[in-house]
Amino acid sequence: MAVADPSCRLVVVGASLAGLRAVEAARKAGFEGEIVLIGKEDHLPYDRPPLSKAFLGVADESGVLPEPTYFRTEETLRDELDVDVRLGVAATGLDTVGRTVHLGAETVRYDLLVIATGAHPRLIPGAEGLDGVYPLRTLDDSLAVRAKLEEGARTVVIGAGFIGSEVASTARKRGLDATIIEALPTPLVRATGRDMGAAIASLHEKNGTALRCGAGVASIEGNGKVERVVLDDGTVVEADLVVVGIGVVPSVDWLAGSGLMLDNGIVCDENLWTGVPGVYAAGDVASWVNPTLGQRQRMENWTAAAEQGAAAARNALDPENAKPYGTVPYFWSDWYDVRIQFVGSPEADEVLLVDGDPDEGKRWVALYRRGDRLIGALTVNGQTEIMKYRVMIMKGAGWAEALEFADKRRAAHAEKLAAAGVS
Repeated sequence: MAVADPSCRLVVVGASLAGLRAVEAARKAGFEGEIVLIGKEDHLPYDRPPLSKAFLGVADESGVLPEPTYFRTEETLRDELDVDVRLGVAATGLDTVGRTVHLGAETVRYDLLVIATGAHPRLIPGAEGLDGVYPLRTLDDSLAVRAKLEEGARTVVIGAGFIGSEVASTARKRGLDATIIEALPTPLVRATGRDMGAAIASLHEKNGTALRCGAGVASIEGNGKVERVVLDDGTVVEADLVVVGIGVVPSVDWLAGSGLMLDNGIVCDENLWTGVPGVYAAGDVASWVNPTLGQRQRMENWTAAAEQGAAAARNALDPENAKPYGTVPYFWSDWYDVRIQFVGSPEADEVLLVDGDPDEGKRWVALYRRGDRLIGALTVNGQTEIMKYRVMIMKGAGWAEALEFADKRRAAHAEKLAAAGVS
């Protein structure tokens, strides 16, 4: 692999997982030039998935609450990786002709640029300034939510997506009242499809979380702090904590007028190249052509962010030998006492339950067919299954092959249960 001249400067905007992996990949590839890492938050790069999971949990026996997981110390970034780390500064503009990133009045010159600015949460107008109303995207958001849960807050989650559902699950584990309000008639349709979305959502009812689907929010009210959520039909839900989980928007406003193509993120080719010399994108902000599934996608998951950051940096350093980044999407979510995992795409011609029963057990497996190909798989408490299906999708396995494999796995699971004396 050819590596960019050591006199080059690589700038990474976004001190996120994707941004960090870009920095690490550049050094691993042998790049000896200057690297500048720019982050809007004051925090070093940290792991986001736990923020809506374990980080919201209760203190241990000694009263110590879970700590955030930082990927690297400042010393490692500055001394071992030789990175100029600039935190607490937001990128405000990009000049692709002059090759400069604007940080307010300051400018940072680049030769190569990886944009990993991620996404920011959608908010509900009218709730600004009310204490107790938060999105859950950053470490500071999670700290604020955890503090309210520690106080025993009556919790309302707006949006029945995975992050909001994890918050409701944590509230219930603490013995608190929790209500989820979802505008769609069936939750998680975009993520898992209608039938499986309804099956997964049934976990809320089984665990004492009130789920109101097909309900819009008219207003969030209170005197200085949140006190109630008023629905479109006039229903009032009392609340001390409201977590807004209605999706995210790619953080691209600062790129207006830059010459980059913006459409639900930064439009890239299969190599994560933006079409502008020296500029690549990675993570939640990148809309790229995924050659594995043959479709344009923008992914909001940990695995893609990590892999894309590294791929974007490698391709930026050696564009003549750039390699397409293809993947099978993968995400997971922990609710109550179950783990939900999904691989592939939910855009399917058929969804078939191949093992277990959502109505009777805590474990089931569903497969997704597009044409004659396996395109997706969903498991609930199927940790031993999910990655096998991911490999099959990556290899382009046919539907018949997938069903044959599912039959063997089901039989093996049944045999294991019988040997353990479980009916």
